[in-house]
Amino acid sequence: QVQLVESGGGLVQPGGSLRLSCAASGIIFNMYTMGWFRQVPGKQRELVAAITSGGNTNYADSVKGRFLISRDNAKNTVYLQMNSLKPEDTAVYYCNAQRWINAHWGQGTQVTVSS
Repeated sequence: QVQLVESGGGLVQPGGSLRLSCAASGIIFNMYTMGWFRQVPGKQRELVAAITSGGNTNYADSVKGRFLISRDNAKNTVYLQMNSLKPEDTAVYYCNAQRWINAHWGQGTQVTVSS
């Protein structure tokens, strides 16, 4: 059974930082591209950042220079370091594991940026 468990969300003031974690089980972690997506009510889920099994990364233009995705294959965990947070970063953040046609999702963690 595949499980992706996110943690680290919460309420933060504009300009602050948060670090999201996603612990994976039930998959051969180092073979998967791992990603973070986010969704706000009434909008489509969007890619925030992704990291391949080889360590290549890509980011949404809106978060470049502020967010950093990383992975620890020994711990089966992917991270999203979010700095200089803005109110428009407020969303539910979802962890994703992708390999070929296989895609798995976490349950999501709420990030709220507000003063």
